[in-house]
Order: sequence, then C-alpha cells, then structure tokens
Amino acid sequence: MEGVEIRGPLLDRFDEILTTEALDFVATLQREFNARRLELLDARQARQAELSAGATLGFLPETSNIRESEWRVAPPAPGLENRRVEITGPVDRKMTINALNSGAKVWLADFEDANAPTWENTVSGQLNLRAALDREIDFETGGKTYALRPDEELATIVVRPRGWHLSEKHILVDGEEVSASLLDFGLYLFHCAERQIAKGRGPYFYLPKMESHLEARLWNDVFVRAQELRGIPHGTIRATVLIETYPAAFEMEEILYELREHSAGLNAGRWDYLFSVIKKFRTRGREFLLPERNAVTMTAPFMRAYTELLVRTCHKRGAHAIGGMAAFIPSRRDPEVNKVALEKVRADKTRESGDGFDGSWVAHPDLVPICQEVFDGVLGDRPNQLDRLREDVRVTAEDLLAVSKTPGEITEAGLRNNVDVALRYLAAWMGGLGAVAIHNLMEDAATAEISRSQIWQWIHNDIELADTGAVVTRELVERIIGEELDKITAEPGYDEKLFTEATALFKEVALDDDFAEFLTLPAYARLS
Repeated sequence: MEGVEIRGPLLDRFDEILTTEALDFVATLQREFNARRLELLDARQARQAELSAGATLGFLPETSNIRESEWRVAPPAPGLENRRVEITGPVDRKMTINALNSGAKVWLADFEDANAPTWENTVSGQLNLRAALDREIDFETGGKTYALRPDEELATIVVRPRGWHLSEKHILVDGEEVSASLLDFGLYLFHCAERQIAKGRGPYFYLPKMESHLEARLWNDVFVRAQELRGIPHGTIRATVLIETYPAAFEMEEILYELREHSAGLNAGRWDYLFSVIKKFRTRGREFLLPERNAVTMTAPFMRAYTELLVRTCHKRGAHAIGGMAAFIPSRRDPEVNKVALEKVRADKTRESGDGFDGSWVAHPDLVPICQEVFDGVLGDRPNQLDRLREDVRVTAEDLLAVSKTPGEITEAGLRNNVDVALRYLAAWMGGLGAVAIHNLMEDAATAEISRSQIWQWIHNDIELADTGAVVTRELVERIIGEELDKITAEPGYDEKLFTEATALFKEVALDDDFAEFLTLPAYARLS
C-alpha cells in the first residue's frame, strides 16, 4: 500500500474494505487517470468562461461523423435487459434491503446525490453492497427486522459513484486526495465484480454529472484498464450515463459512442439538468430564467426537446432510455395528498412510456407497482421498446435552448419553498443523511441545487414576485430565511447546531455574488 494514506478512522470492519490489495488497485487507477480528470475539470472552467462571455451551446461540428455514421452500442447485459422500474436510494443498510426487496428491476445504489459522503457512509456503503450480494445483510430498528427475501430474484444493483468534480479527503495517494469517482468505482469493482459475475450479472454503474464526451472517454479508459487489472473480460462493465448537465444534452450520441462497448444507455436526470441550465447561463440575464421549481414540468418545450432527443438517440444506437424520478413519498396520514400525487406520478410515467422510454425511476418502494403497471401496459411481455426508433423526432439546438418559452411564474410561496427545502435538506446532509423526505417528496442534492441556484438567479435578475410584487433581493431572502427558521425551530427534533451550519452554507451558495459550482464542495469541506 505504498503511497496510500488513510486519514479516516478504521471503524468496525472497515479493514475488510480498505485492504492493501483494494487500495493498491484504487491507487493504480488514481495514478494513471487523475491527471486527465483534472485537465477535464479545467476544460469545464474554460467552457464556462466562454459561455459567460456570450458563447452558446450547440452540436459539435468536429464530431458530426459520429452522429452521421452507423454504429451501435453493445447489446443489453445480463440483468439489464428489462429496466421498466428502477428504484434509487443511498447505500445504508435499511435502504439496501428495501430497494432489493422492492420488486423493481434495478436498484441505483447511490454514493452520489442521495448520499451524504461522510467517511462512515462511504466505507459502510461498500460493506453493505458486498453483504447484500452474499445475502448476509439485515437491519433492526424500532423492534422491526429487515432482511432480504429468500429465494427471490432481487433488483439488479447499479452503483452510482460520485462525480468527477469530487475528491475524497480521507484517502491520499502520493499526498493527493484521491478522486471520489475512482474510489467509489474501484472499491466496488474490486470487492463485488466477481460476486456479480458469479450470479450471472456484472459490475454495472450509473455515471453522473458529465459535461462532455471526453469525460465519457475517460470513464471508458478507466473501465478498460480496470478490467485488465482484475482479469475481467472486456465489456463486462456496463454504464448508464445521466444526461443531467446542459452541455451533455448536445453530446448524447458522442457519449454513447465513447462508451459503446460498455454502454447501458442514458437517463434523463431532470433536477440536475435544470440546475445546470442556470449554472451554465447564469450571466445571461432573463434569457435563461426559470420559473419556480414546481412550475417547471417535463412538458416545457425545452424539457420536451431534451427527453425526446434522448429517446431517439438511445434507440437509434440500440441503447436503453431511462426516464426521470418520481420523488413522491406516500403519506400514511393523508389519503387525499396521496390521491393527487399518485395521479401525477401515473401521468408522468404514462408520458414517458408513451414517448418510448424503456423504464423509469421511483424514489419509494410504494411507487414501484404504479410504474410497473404503466410500463407493463406499453411493453407487455417485451423487455424494452428499443425497436421504437422515434424517427418522427427532429430536435434542433434552438429547441434545447428554448428556456424562455417555459410557462410559469415566480411567487413568494415558491421562494419560501426553495428556502425551506434547502435549509431542511442541508441540515440533514450535514448530519449524514443524503436522501431526505420533506413535505412528501424525497429530496436529494440535486433538488437542493435547483432550490439555491434559482434563488441566486432571481436575486441577480431583480425578479418581481407575481403574488406580492416584491423584488427578490438578498435582504428579502435573508428575512424569509429567518421566518422559515422560526417555523422549523418550533418543530420536534430541531437541531440548533445542524441548522446553524445549514443556514451559513445556504447563505454562502445562494446569496454570494460568486456562484459556487456545486454546493456539495463547500458542504463537504465542513464535514469531519
């Protein structure tokens, strides 16, 4: 383990994951690929500077040959042929068991947006995945025991490592913080790839936050090298890419092409996509102004263009197209709330299945039956609808950029909701929770990002609230923060320390003149 330093405490059984062999494997990946990772992050900044100076996004002329030539990705891998329902969630023990038992076809085991990357969460999540594959995992709370259902087919595990922009401060390689992406990927591959292969499946991944096909090329090179180092056949690793950044929407075909021997398709990550719209064009005034979060639906013209292009692109190349998140958390006390929300979930999944998506995401096990029923109605006995080529779809760069055509308004209620959700979520995140039920919705880092970035955008464009006529200023937001905190303070379980930290962080990422690239960067710096 030469050159590797562990700075986090070795808690119970951590030595089973942080073995010399596993860390040597991660260190090899870090030494061979981290320099390219950092160069690509610099390229993001250069592109941002161009956009801020007046440039725009478009389909790349230098890669037109890829878009115009004939090629297809690898056929679906074992366990990924049928993806009509996918459940997402963090890698804690309870969620691991509930997700695998949920009846969903796939579980997105999340080290990223639904996971607060504490040292304990990072390593114990790897322990939980290994234990689940060995069927040696259980959990007890409140007198109730959770365990995997015996002799039943469980959801296929697809791991989402953290994005390229994140580092892991608790492990240094040659004195440098290891890439969080390479750590999450490397530890899972080292400990679980052979276990998955023995079960007739494989090590599968969801890749977040990418902004270009060159970033996909880096992942592909990592896959090739990792398979070589571990003696795994080429193409065993498969990856689904989340198209959740604005630049990536213009490079969907190129991203599939770079990963084609390891590709499992694309996903429409709607909340991070909206966040990216604001981030990339934050200096462009009202041209890219979004109405309040709950008013931006998937039927908005620019969102419709994005999802239809995704389905067409995937099916043209033989890849799965996976739809967006249904984040509703059913209420045990309010059947009327359930009725209205479940109707919206059904309508959303009906739209996606009708558009040609091969499956979709839910955040709660109780939503699995609805999503299953809707996709069953379209798919029948077929595992997917890759044969629907959507040749009727014609999407231009102008269609993807048509943010100004989005209907909706900005109200004080919407502003207050963004403040309330962000404060509650950030307090939970600082306490080690990355997926948090707030007002019957499962909130994660992506929804916190859209909440704080919208407020930043409204402040910097002197937005007048539709219901009160007040102009959104720092002073107004500060007053609302205080008023929302007063309400939260009166609730049971209020934690003054966590909400003090959350308030300071929220003000930093929502009210400062400088726009923080990701709120998780200053948030992570605050974690021990």
